[in-house]
Amino acid sequence: MAVARITLREITAGNRDAVTALRVAADQDQFVTGVRESLEEAAASPQANPWFRAIYADETPVGFVMVSWNVTPGPGIRGPWYLWRLLIDEGHQRHGYARAALSQVIELIRSAGATELFTSYQPGDGEPWPFYEAFGFAPTGELDEGEIVLELDLVRR
Repeated sequence: MAVARITLREITAGNRDAVTALRVAADQDQFVTGVRESLEEAAASPQANPWFRAIYADETPVGFVMVSWNVTPGPGIRGPWYLWRLLIDEGHQRHGYARAALSQVIELIRSAGATELFTSYQPGDGEPWPFYEAFGFAPTGELDEGEIVLELDLVRR
């Protein structure tokens, strides 16, 4: 079987319904907000400079990623670069799509001058910590509304 080509694409009127229909498995709902809600949150938070894309495997939307793009940190805003959302639809998980998409995001933000990328996760059974740890993220020792804050050093990676 051929390996799918992973691309990050803008969300448009033509693909919005397919992208907002993406869902994680029911036992993952506690860890990641859905696409529709993420887009609403992005629209309500322009100060966080949200940058978001659909993740495609060849011509099929399989996921969603959202980053706070080069913002000044402040109340409710971690940054300057913060991985706000990363989700892969339950029917497309375990194919390496999240790793490929995050690698592309890292290269994009690195080329824009980023030296570190933050994210956070809600701890619990089935949490995404093993994925982030394998990617090179490390805990900062901080908590953000109960979520464990992680940092990826882009200079050393």
